[in-house]
Amino acid sequence: MEQLFLIRYGELALKGENRDLFKKRLKNNIKIKLKGLRTEIYDKLSRLYIRCDWADKDRIAEVLSNTFGIVGYSETYKTAKNMDQIEQAVIRLCDKVRETNPGSRFRITVKRIDKNFELNSYQLASRLGNLILDHCSGLEVNLNNYDWEISCEIREAAYIYGPKMASQKGLPVGVQGRGLLLLSGGIDSPVAGYLMAKRGLAVSVVYFNTPPFTSDKALQKVKDLSRALFKFLPSMRLFVVPFTQTQLKIKEAVKRGEVTLVSRACMMSIASLLAVNNGFKCLVTGESLGQVASQTLESIHFTGSFAGLPVFRPLIGLDKEEIITVAKRIGTYDISILPYDDCCTVFAPVHPLIRPEFTSMRGIFDSIGILPVLNEAVSKTEMVVIKKTEPGF
Repeated sequence: MEQLFLIRYGELALKGENRDLFKKRLKNNIKIKLKGLRTEIYDKLSRLYIRCDWADKDRIAEVLSNTFGIVGYSETYKTAKNMDQIEQAVIRLCDKVRETNPGSRFRITVKRIDKNFELNSYQLASRLGNLILDHCSGLEVNLNNYDWEISCEIREAAYIYGPKMASQKGLPVGVQGRGLLLLSGGIDSPVAGYLMAKRGLAVSVVYFNTPPFTSDKALQKVKDLSRALFKFLPSMRLFVVPFTQTQLKIKEAVKRGEVTLVSRACMMSIASLLAVNNGFKCLVTGESLGQVASQTLESIHFTGSFAGLPVFRPLIGLDKEEIITVAKRIGTYDISILPYDDCCTVFAPVHPLIRPEFTSMRGIFDSIGILPVLNEAVSKTEMVVIKKTEPGF
């Protein structure tokens, strides 16, 4: 009898000729996230399995629960197609399930892929159900309204598995290329990065740092948010842009109400340069239409025109409550609400321009001669590779 993890993938199974490529990426992402553990990942008949040291099962389960491309997973016993061994595995798994689920209603599901097996699906399900009823008193079979379930699949071997644990669904990270997320430190941008990663985008982040106007704690907050996002990703880089001189130049050169828009335009321009220099194919922002002054239709048109790359805005139609719900679920909300302001907040005017006229604002931007300052900021940007453990990060 062998203990395994059974992994189910959903959407990528529909990818036709690209399915093997998507599956290969998923396996590679899991391997990267399990680096340092003794594991073997293999696939048979549209399922992935992980052999491992069972002492590492909790750590492996955590990785599987936070990996895009996985619909769900189960702890599994693999046995020979022998009734004695199958029954032993069912009893052992029943005892484990009962430790965490005291409910009395259960069901057995059977898939008999190997039609040469001695019992048909109904016969096998009945025999295993009666086995559990004899083993544990006070239980009842309920096929529709059950508290827990044990499943048995007869394939090239017998696989007996317990409750199906949910994962993140979506597509394996990396199958849709690489993108750079503008991470502000607020609630929205981490959620935007999460949602794009769920669609298969390998996300790294860029932060615009303005010391001494923003504190070291603001930068640490962004590092903590990067780490919180990293648990869903096989790899990530953080680019820290020195933005103080750019912000001072803007403050001196434009009207107070125009500061936020010109600052956002500079961020888009810098992020695009960094993306091109480092092989990213798009930018990601946490913009939501109409949420703040810089996110009106006219403002987004102006600032987005400096991107030079596709800009994905997965939150564009969501309200704040919807965004907060996701932030709490993925573990970024409590970090995002820490009271350490970023440069957008520190330099925000009391009465920002809400509906800029595009041609006029482009003319203002071109007139202040800021491109050399932006190029200098790009050249002085620091890059950090996010790792599982990094002292002082």
